[in-house]
Amino acid sequence: MTQPASKAPSTALITGASAGIGAALARCFARDGHQLVLVARGAEKLRALAGTLTAEFGGRVVSLPADLTQPDAAARLAAALKRRRLRIDVLVNNAGVLASGLFVQMPARRHQDIIDLNVSSLTAMLAHFVPPMIERGHGRILNVASIAAFQPVPTLATYAASKAYVLSLSESLAEELRGTGVTVTALCPGITATDMLTNAAREHGRLTQLPGFLVGDVDAVAAEGYRACMKGEVIVVPGVVNRATAAAARAAPKWLVRRVGGALGRKVL
Repeated sequence: MTQPASKAPSTALITGASAGIGAALARCFARDGHQLVLVARGAEKLRALAGTLTAEFGGRVVSLPADLTQPDAAARLAAALKRRRLRIDVLVNNAGVLASGLFVQMPARRHQDIIDLNVSSLTAMLAHFVPPMIERGHGRILNVASIAAFQPVPTLATYAASKAYVLSLSESLAEELRGTGVTVTALCPGITATDMLTNAAREHGRLTQLPGFLVGDVDAVAAEGYRACMKGEVIVVPGVVNRATAAAARAAPKWLVRRVGGALGRKVL
C-alpha cells in the first residue's frame, strides 16, 4: 500500500533574530519543529544562534546576514530564498530599533534610521513575502509592534509613531486577508528585558529604576507572540499591566492620554 507523502515542515523567516525577542521567537519556532531562516546584521551572532538551535532541536536553520535598512534588502532576500528553493510559511517581522530623547535633540539621521527599519523594511518584507502565501492559500505573519503603538509617547516620539504604523498596518492586512488562509498578528510587548532596554538605560539612567513588575520576561513575551501567531489572533499584548494600559489608551480621551504620556516621558528624562 502506498504511503501518503509526508508534509514538508513549515519554514519561518525571522528578522532581527540574533538577540532579544527575535532570538526567543526563533527558539519557540524551533522547539515546535519549524525550519528557520534567521536574518539580522550580525553574522557571528546569527551563526552562533543557528548552531545552538540545531544542536538543541535539530531541523534546518539557515542564517542570512542582511541589513534590512537598505532599500533593496527585502527583494534581494526574497531572491536568495527563491534560489535556495526555500518557501516561507511564516514571516516574523521583528527587526526594529529604538532611540529615546527629545525629538529636537536627536539628529535627523537617527529619526530616519527608525523609519527605515521599523516602517520601510517591514513594509517591503510584507510586499515580497505575503503574495506567495496568498497564492498557496496559507501563511502566518507576526509583526512585532509595541505597547507604544497605542498612544503617543513623548521622548519616544518617532519610535512610538513607527510602532503605531505597524499596528495599524497589521490590523488592516488582517481584514484584507480574511478568508485567504493567511493571518496577521501584531505582537505588542511592553518594556522587555532585552539588549534594547539595556542600551536605552545607558542613555537614560532612570530606566534602571523601573519596578520589576513593569519589565517583561523575553521568553514569556515570545511564547505569547508565538501562540497568538499560530492561532491567527490579530493583536496580542503580553502582561496584565500592559493589556490594561492598552485598553485605557484606546478608551480614554486623547488629551488625557497625551498628558499622561508627557508626564511619564519627562520622568524618564
